[in-house]
Amino acid sequence: MPGPQPRPELHSIAVHAASRSGGAPTAELTHLLAANENPYDPLPGVLDAAIAAARRFNRYPDIGCTRLIAALADRFDLPPARFAVGAGSVGVIQSLIQAMAAPGDEVMYAWRSFEAYPVITKAICGATPVAVPLTDEGYHDLDAMAERVTARTRLIFLCTPNNPTGRAVGRDELAEFLARVPEDVLVVLDEAYAEFVSDKDAADGIAVCSEYPNVAVVRTFSKAFGLAGLRIGFAIAPEPVAAALRTMATYGVSQIGQEAAIASLAATDDVMKRVGLVIAQRHWMEDALIEQGWPVSRSQANFLWLPLRERSAEFAGVCARAGIGVRVLAEEGVRVTVGARASNDLFLATAAQFRLEHDRQPFPA
Repeated sequence: MPGPQPRPELHSIAVHAASRSGGAPTAELTHLLAANENPYDPLPGVLDAAIAAARRFNRYPDIGCTRLIAALADRFDLPPARFAVGAGSVGVIQSLIQAMAAPGDEVMYAWRSFEAYPVITKAICGATPVAVPLTDEGYHDLDAMAERVTARTRLIFLCTPNNPTGRAVGRDELAEFLARVPEDVLVVLDEAYAEFVSDKDAADGIAVCSEYPNVAVVRTFSKAFGLAGLRIGFAIAPEPVAAALRTMATYGVSQIGQEAAIASLAATDDVMKRVGLVIAQRHWMEDALIEQGWPVSRSQANFLWLPLRERSAEFAGVCARAGIGVRVLAEEGVRVTVGARASNDLFLATAAQFRLEHDRQPFPA
């Protein structure tokens, strides 16, 4: 007789490939360009705040993240009642789906997009995932998404810029989409990479959620602010939704994380200087890859997307042999984080050598 078994839904969910997803370098992989991490060390003031908080980790953290929420409300000039904090944007997204969708309800998102959406929707919450294919250029197909809305739709996630394609949703097309979505459907703008957007026509989630009563925004301190290891994300949502999220996230963020996030908000100018360096490196890498002949599109995030399809694993293997960890999505493409200059240089050199050795094999159209 078999012992206790997990729910069968878990067997149909792809496991996130952790072997090249970040963390400490290994003997094989010394250049980690897989997890979209910030390549810079913590800012001195932020590190000081985290160390000071670590001296008190025998005590429970502030259960309501009161000071952090006050700092966020001040930063975005919105009422504190609209904010909730969680364990990274993934934790906030999980709470949103749990709060809004029950078994039988539908959660819509583009595909391919952030890998957590189907996992949380189906395996954790028991709701029905509705994945709408991206356009051939890697954008959200908002017309197709609007047509898929039903009476069972409870949540729609728009990942902008989209992970992994790096494409941002435009301001005007988002307004047209929202006009077609019923008011009782919560549209969530997942803006984990918002700080890296340079397209002036891209939608600004903060402005949109201030205008529309059924829009929420999810952001994170993991990317631009460089606090990935501390797991802090937040939502700006309609007040009843935000209140539910705060109830569900009991002791969800450590005091070390809260203090580091508060210090990071105070250091936003320094953070954005680093973001500017990443954007400059992104443009430089894109130009170099285009010159080499790679099928790379312009990204609005801190990563690049190479839609290599059946050649994805082959190229990722070449990168691994060079000591570079990239994120490979089998039969679809390779995502490459914009990292430190030395890592970026090595990646471009590896890509150029790959092109020389495989010049007679064209990339998929």
